[in-house]
Amino acid sequence: MNEQIRDVILARAERLSAGDVAGMQQYNAPSVVAYTLAPPLVSDPHGHDPSGLEAWLKGFEAPPQRTVTRLEITADGDVAFATSLDSMTATPRGATSPFTLWYRATLGLRRIDGRWLVVHEHDSVPFSMDGSLKAAVDLEP
Repeated sequence: MNEQIRDVILARAERLSAGDVAGMQQYNAPSVVAYTLAPPLVSDPHGHDPSGLEAWLKGFEAPPQRTVTRLEITADGDVAFATSLDSMTATPRGATSPFTLWYRATLGLRRIDGRWLVVHEHDSVPFSMDGSLKAAVDLEP
C-alpha cells in the first residue's frame, strides 16, 4: 500500500518537472483542497482548473525541478497522509541563474475506485518569527 502511495507522490513531482499539468492533475481526487505556495490562500476547490498552474509555469525558463525527500507515509484502510521536505529548483524567466527553495509538503490521500488520489495538499515555507514576517526561503534540511 505504501509503495503505491509513494509512486503517486513521486509521479506528481515528475509530472511537474516535465511541465505536464494534466498529468499532474490526474493524481488529484475529483474534489481536492490545495494550499499551495502561490496565492490565493485556497486554490480551485475542484483541483482541475489548469490555468493557475499553467500561468505559474510560464514564469520559468523551464519547468521547475521538484525533488521529494524525507517522505513519510502513514496509511490505514482507504486513507493516508504523507509528509516530506521538498525542493524546487528553477530559473525565473529572464534570469541568468536558478534558485532552489526548500519547503514542507503534506498530502492527504484516499483510495477511490482502487486508485490512490490526493484529496488535500498543503505546502508551506516557514517565516521569520522576529517580527519581520519574511518567508525563510534560505533554509535547507
